[in-house]
Amino acid sequence: MKILLTGLNHKTAPVELRERLAIPSEALPETTRTLLAEPGVHEALILSTCNRVELLVSHESTEPELRRFLESHFSVEDGTLASHLYHHHDMEAVRHLFRVASSLDSMVVGEPQILGQVKSAYAVSRSVGAIKSPLDKLLQQAFSAAKRVRSETEIGSSSVSIASVAVDLAKRIFGSLQGKSVLLVGAGKMSELAARHLLQNGAKSILVANRTFDRAVRLAQQFKGQAIRYDDLHARAGEADILITSTGAPQPIFRVADAQQFLHRRRNRPMFFIDIAVPRDVEPAVNRLEGVFLYDIDDLQSVAVSNLVDRSREAERAEAIIAEEAERYRKRVRSIDAAPAIVGLQASAEEMRQAELRRARARLQSLTPEQQAAVETLTRGLMNKFLHLPLLALKEAASEGDVVTLEAIRNAFHLGPESELESQITVQEAQTHVCEADCDCPDQQVIESSPLSETASAHANEAVVAGVNKGRS
Repeated sequence: MKILLTGLNHKTAPVELRERLAIPSEALPETTRTLLAEPGVHEALILSTCNRVELLVSHESTEPELRRFLESHFSVEDGTLASHLYHHHDMEAVRHLFRVASSLDSMVVGEPQILGQVKSAYAVSRSVGAIKSPLDKLLQQAFSAAKRVRSETEIGSSSVSIASVAVDLAKRIFGSLQGKSVLLVGAGKMSELAARHLLQNGAKSILVANRTFDRAVRLAQQFKGQAIRYDDLHARAGEADILITSTGAPQPIFRVADAQQFLHRRRNRPMFFIDIAVPRDVEPAVNRLEGVFLYDIDDLQSVAVSNLVDRSREAERAEAIIAEEAERYRKRVRSIDAAPAIVGLQASAEEMRQAELRRARARLQSLTPEQQAAVETLTRGLMNKFLHLPLLALKEAASEGDVVTLEAIRNAFHLGPESELESQITVQEAQTHVCEADCDCPDQQVIESSPLSETASAHANEAVVAGVNKGRS
């Protein structure tokens, strides 16, 4: 199974293009099903945020045409996306996913929201049956890597988010937020973070508007602000010095004519718009009006760069953790590649053991059931002792990608080409066989049986002696 990750983000595509590919949360399950139905796609996950749209799929030998899927699904002209997309294969895709989940590829390095967004995308994919074992294991490893980055570095020590960067930008424009009135449009997590930062920096009052009025009330109460009904949004917006909007509306909710009315009511006092929604909530032409300052999510990049400088040392430590986790994943996947040879070697040895027991059956008929069980235990233990080192060598060769050694062991034991049994092994079975061949695992019953008890050993010796003596008589 191969892995492919195709996408675009704030580094490769402007917001004008990203907003055309934005997927509303309610549409994500059906879009994931559509991607899963694409030729060659075995598993699928879609990550859609304000800063990126990425498709993660597993596939067989034929690589899916993910660029064409994006162009077709979002009605984008042929060739428009080509220069903005990146395509990561296999381990390159693994490392990219780990960096994304750990917030090392974010506009604001260290922001905590992205891990939750990846987990939400994972939950959606699972709910529609688009995640099976290969991608499930990969995503669990990504979550583990992100957790290590959070716990072992200080990259997320200060409260950093797109919302906090937006507030920093407002401070640069006004010099101070003391006494400024603020309108938050949208009562989601981003608005909550923005409200917190605004109050910490001296904002006088906060108005909250949301399509669901109850959510606006809850957020306003949390920060001792005032909730306004969405129908009254345009009538009240002119009261705000700073308007921060982050809704999921498919079309702009503030246009040039609206901004002109706001300025008229404000008697041309300046008004600052921060639009952190994708698709954008404020018509770009609003920025041409004198007295209006409009910044969208891409304009926050310059502020984000200064945050990156402060976090460069912690980012280096985080990158080292990502490299370790990616290498751990690579070795696990390669170890699973050894499973068919492990199965074949075990099957060959077991067949040989059974053949020898059948050949000696006539001489062992006089043994008691307990003695026969002891012979079974003895022969199985000898077989597993013999197989232990070859199986470990197989696993080590697979983890290092040593194809020559793998073939040498296969030829040495006359395993030949992959057998029908080996070709039918599932991923779960493969992981089980790899675990059993790992000398660090506590349970090695298949590969290395526990030592025989003194009683069992005595019975085994008696059984062998009895069989030999009978053969001589």
